[in-house]
Amino acid sequence: MSQSTLSAARLATLVEGFDRSPAYVGLADALRELIGDGRIGYGTRLPSERDLTEALGVSRTTVTRAYAVLRDSSYAEARQGSGTFTRLPGGRTRALDRALWPSDVGNGVIDLVCAAATAPPGIAAVYAEAAADLPAHLGGHGYFPAGMPDLQAAVAATYDARGLPTAPEQIIVTPGALAATAVIGSALAGPRDKVLVESPTYPNAVRALRTGGGRLATLALDPSGWDLDAVAGALARHRPRLVHLMPDFHNPTGLVMSDRDRASYARLLATHGATPVVDEAHHLLGLDPGPTHTPFAAYAKDAVCVGSASKSVWGGLRLGWIRAPHGLVDQLTRARVGLDLGVPVLEQLVLTRLLTGDLDGVVRAQKERLREQRDALVTALAEALPDWSFRVPSGGMALWCRLPAAGATTLSVEAERHGVLLAPGPSFAPEGGLDRYVRIPYAVATPLLLEAVERIAAAWAVVTSGRGGATAPASGSEPVLVA
Repeated sequence: MSQSTLSAARLATLVEGFDRSPAYVGLADALRELIGDGRIGYGTRLPSERDLTEALGVSRTTVTRAYAVLRDSSYAEARQGSGTFTRLPGGRTRALDRALWPSDVGNGVIDLVCAAATAPPGIAAVYAEAAADLPAHLGGHGYFPAGMPDLQAAVAATYDARGLPTAPEQIIVTPGALAATAVIGSALAGPRDKVLVESPTYPNAVRALRTGGGRLATLALDPSGWDLDAVAGALARHRPRLVHLMPDFHNPTGLVMSDRDRASYARLLATHGATPVVDEAHHLLGLDPGPTHTPFAAYAKDAVCVGSASKSVWGGLRLGWIRAPHGLVDQLTRARVGLDLGVPVLEQLVLTRLLTGDLDGVVRAQKERLREQRDALVTALAEALPDWSFRVPSGGMALWCRLPAAGATTLSVEAERHGVLLAPGPSFAPEGGLDRYVRIPYAVATPLLLEAVERIAAAWAVVTSGRGGATAPASGSEPVLVA
């Protein structure tokens, strides 16, 4: 990938408002956060000390000392005659879990399997503030199977604000949306029960819903939206206990269900005695102006909702929750205790501060970055792969691309040889198929996306020529799809 250079004017905008007491420490802290969360890419050439001094209106000593702090903490390195370049402690892959990447993947590989963004600005400061609150809680046992009361109330208030009255006791805090889904599957779907899921859908949710032994049935999701006649037929045919759906920026298609369809879908579920499990992990990630949709549970009073901070804030903040009807809270809480006994107190304090503070500002920063990256990806794909088709989603984190011919699995194999990890359509098909589709997240920085598209185009050229890509990866070597 070609080396990038950051102008002094752009960097001055990124660090605007940094703490100036003392200035060199505040500037260094701001730069470390920008480098750490990817807003300044790995290996980027930073502005010269003279140029940055002028752009910031600070002393040359301030910039010199800030750059020295970066070098000493392994966030930058000086190259003789070339300047100062960003780096990361431990190298480019320092934060990658070996469970997620093939063992032979080296530096320079772009991961487009995981649809999750880096943390938005200000998260480190919230953690520091929450840590200052922690001593007040050390005198207790620290177990909160349903969640700390203040956090339950803060989450409930978000539903109130959306027009869905919710009491704090209806909230069960979990370590992420996936854990919440597993609790629901364990509590509500036994071995004799059917669980109806969409295809395509988020594959880990399917496995989580079957925690209690429920039997899987699938419902094809049309690329243009929900076919309610097909829904009615599937409900009559399978008589499911649970129906999993994602009405807000569906993963992987990005579809959004209209209010009219939500109301109709809810009536069908009620008619057939099926309980909706509503995954709302992406609902805050609307990137374009448009109507605000009524929560699905406003139409289906027995709906069990799953929420998460991992998409709208940061995946490292492992917190999700269940919003349950009053009549199911006890059953779900008992099932939850069978899986784990609660979420770490510090993380709960962090999310409480976010929800009761400037969550809108945090999410706005995340959405601005995602919008820019989405638009860059759309443009790059249209230029490099004009025969691919996709609908530009109004929110969420990924494009669902239709290939001109089946071959997504073969493409994913060849793309890995070109240094890009991809999740092909069959990964999202619970009962197989969808090999004409591939999901491409726009959650990584724009320069990486542009480089990834070049590599994918090269890989697709190999696939369509018949010259390679036919060998499937060895069992267990392919990346685990996390988000």
